[in-house]
Order: sequence, then structure tokens, then C-alpha cells
Amino acid sequence: MDTSASSLADRELPELANDQPAVVPRRYLLAFILTTCCFSMWGFANDLTNPLVKVFKEVFQISNTQSSLVQFAFYSGYFTMALPAAFFIRRFSYKGAIMVGFALYAVGALMSIPASLNTNFWIFIAGFYVLTFGLAFLETSCNPYILAMGPAETATRRLNLAQAFNPIGSLTGMIVASLLIAPALNIGSFRDAVENRDPAAVQYLQADYPDGLPDFATEFGALDSAASAGLKNMKATAPEEFLAIQTHDLAVVRAPYVAIAAVALAFLVLFAVAKMPDFRQPEPDAPFFEIVGRLLARPNFREGVIAQAFYVGAQITCWTFVIHYGMEQVGLTLAQAQNWNIAAMVIFLISRFICTFLMHYVSAGRLLALFAIAAVGFTLGAILLPGKTGLICLVLVSACMSLMFPTIYGIALKDLPEEEAKLGSAGLIMAIVGGAVLPLLQGKFIDELGVRSSFYLPLICFVVIALFGIRTFTRFERPDVATDH
Repeated sequence: MDTSASSLADRELPELANDQPAVVPRRYLLAFILTTCCFSMWGFANDLTNPLVKVFKEVFQISNTQSSLVQFAFYSGYFTMALPAAFFIRRFSYKGAIMVGFALYAVGALMSIPASLNTNFWIFIAGFYVLTFGLAFLETSCNPYILAMGPAETATRRLNLAQAFNPIGSLTGMIVASLLIAPALNIGSFRDAVENRDPAAVQYLQADYPDGLPDFATEFGALDSAASAGLKNMKATAPEEFLAIQTHDLAVVRAPYVAIAAVALAFLVLFAVAKMPDFRQPEPDAPFFEIVGRLLARPNFREGVIAQAFYVGAQITCWTFVIHYGMEQVGLTLAQAQNWNIAAMVIFLISRFICTFLMHYVSAGRLLALFAIAAVGFTLGAILLPGKTGLICLVLVSACMSLMFPTIYGIALKDLPEEEAKLGSAGLIMAIVGGAVLPLLQGKFIDELGVRSSFYLPLICFVVIALFGIRTFTRFERPDVATDH
């Protein structure tokens, strides 16, 4: 059976009375809904993990660079496992890859148990690495699976629609972090005690502030610095008291990961019993290196992989370090800063549905370029404007990022036959390694240059994405220009 996107389109068009291609044909509706649920699952993991960069910095008393290893481990797992996932799909099926993904997801999440019980940062890092093995299987399979569920003409819109449910999982992760994790952390209580000049906390700051504590209300970043210094001194002078804080806070972090492991196992069972479409061809795929050669000969794919790496890096840095920005530049608590992160995700979610609608009227490349240029402007605002104004600009970047991942994905895989789409998907998921490298660099920049200046890094990323968008609508979307060489 020919299962290329074009042949799928030919089969689906007669279903429609008005001869307009369906976004989701009726025959695939149930499979589409079930697969779309997976998008929320990895969204939850992504945004539950982002605030932990700041939490682990204080709980383990490490630098911003070291705490950014959380994101390095989380997103390098995608790079490690995307290609094996593609080989698995070639040998078995999309459904089987999704099931393996949920199994690995659960194992990685459950590693939070030994990590927290042993107060061991490196077991947490290993757990995040394994967890994203599962997410790599899920994303490598679910994205092209969604693209295959209908006509090629609506593939990018269909993926944008499915990806619109990713922020629902992200919002859930953020809400859990904001309402369940942040308020229960003892490091947060210590920070409040420092702000209130409680003698029990101030005793750990006398050496650093012999002339008295600064005015936290007027000196941005002073409270965050004082709280960190107090915890560092507590660890040195009262290790048992600091260990009690560590043990308590890591138990708080552990609970949602155990819960999500249970949910992942439930989804594994659900997919095991569900009847899902199988788009495998009866004849074997072409040899691996032949397909790779074909993919690399497509400029929209080559450039799409590069743009995707820069996009994921920009997204993760903006969402991870908005916590640092709010706490250091505006004087917010961890919970308050996380609320701004939630606001960013709400804007992201609303904007993604709006963008899915706009794509009916504006080409994908043109829309991508416009939103990337707007992101450059808002990022400059976060760098150059002080306090809350800069924070508002940083939050508004999320409105611009909303369409980028699925749109770049759809452009890069446009018109690819099924055997190329499976490996092409792996290449785009491997590009998520940008989310591992850039936060590590930004953490170093924060240590050396400060949080505001560090956002020149995502600004460069948005410039690259804008150039890809411009290339797309000036070259790849023009009917008179070939894109296969």
C-alpha cells in the first residue's frame, strides 16, 4: 500500500462534499484524539522541569551553570534517542514506538525516588536523561503520525492543531510547580524569613552583610542574593539543618514525578489495547544512507533542522530563565515568578489556536517570519527595559513562539514520502538538542554577565528563525521554484 502523504491526500479528498481537504478526516478522528493526548504528556514534563533549574541551584547549592545541567540532560536525551526511535518505527510501527516511549517516560520519572532519598543531584540528572529517551520516542513517532492522518494540503495545520494541546500539558506542569511545589519548599520559606529579617535566618548573613541587610524593596536582585548566601552559610555552619531542608524539598519535588509515571503507564496500557492506523508499506524502506542522502538534498529539510535547533534553544531559555528574571530583576518570590511563567504559557496556548486559524489565510513561511521578527523585538525589550516592563516583554515572547515548532516541522517535512518522513522526523527531534546546549550557555552568561544580558542568546536564535521564515516564503513556497535540490 502506498502510504506517502500525496497518496493519503488522494484517498481523503472524496470524503468532502465541498472538495476542500479535511484537516482531520473522520476515519482518523479517534486515532488523532488519542495521539494528540501524547502532546500534552511531554508538555507536562517539559514545564514541570523548567523551574527545577532554580530550585536545584538552591537545594544543592550549585552555580547557575551547574543547575542548567538539568536542561542539558533533559534535552540531550532527545538527541541520543531520536534516531534509535526512527529505526524502531521503520522496523515496527508508530504505535509500538509510542508504547516504548511511555515505558521509558515512566522509568525516568521513577528515578526521582532514589535521587530524592539519597539527596543526589546526579541521579536526578540521569533520571531526566532517561525520561527524555521516552519523550524522544513519543515525539519522533507522534509528529509524523499526525502528519500522515489526512491530506498533505492540511498536514501543517493538522500538526499545529495537535501541537495546540501541548501547552495544556505545559500549563498543568506549571500549575503543579506553582501551586504544589513552590509553596511547599523550605528554601522558599527561608527566603521569606530573610525578607522579613527573621533573626533565625539573618544569623547566617552577618558575615556577608556586616553593615546590615539592604533594602529589598528597592534593590532588585538583593533578596535573591541574600537568600542564596544564607543557604550557603547554613550548609557550611549548620549542615544538619541544611540537610533537613534538602530532604524535605526533594521529597516535594519527587511526588509529581511519581504521579506522572503512573499516568504514563496508564497510557501505555491504553495504547496497547487501542486499534490504531498502520501506515507501514508492504515493501521495505530504502537503505538508511540512501534516505539520508535524499533528505539532505532537500534545502527545506536541511534548513528546517537548523531552525528547529535554534527555536528549541530559544524556547527553553525563555521559559527556564523567566524565573531567574522575575526573582532577580523584579524581586518576585519563586511562586510569583512561576505565575508569570504560567501567564506566558496561557498566551502561548491562545496564540497557537489563533495561528492555526491564520494559516488558512497566510502561508506558513510568511507567518513564521512575522512572528520571529516580533520575537526579536520583545526579546530586545526584555534586555533593554528595566524591572516589570522587561518581564512583560519576556512573557510576550511566548505569543510569538507559539507557532514555531510545528510550523518549522511541517515546512521541513512538506511533501516527503513516508519512508523519508520517519527519518526526517528523527532529524528534527534530534534538533531539540538545542534545548540542551543553549540553557547551559545562558546559565554561564547569567553567572558572568547577569540575567538581562543573557537574553542576547535567544535573540540571536529568533533572528535565525526569521531568516528561515523569509527563505521559506520567498523560495520554498513559490510554485516556480523547485525545492528538491
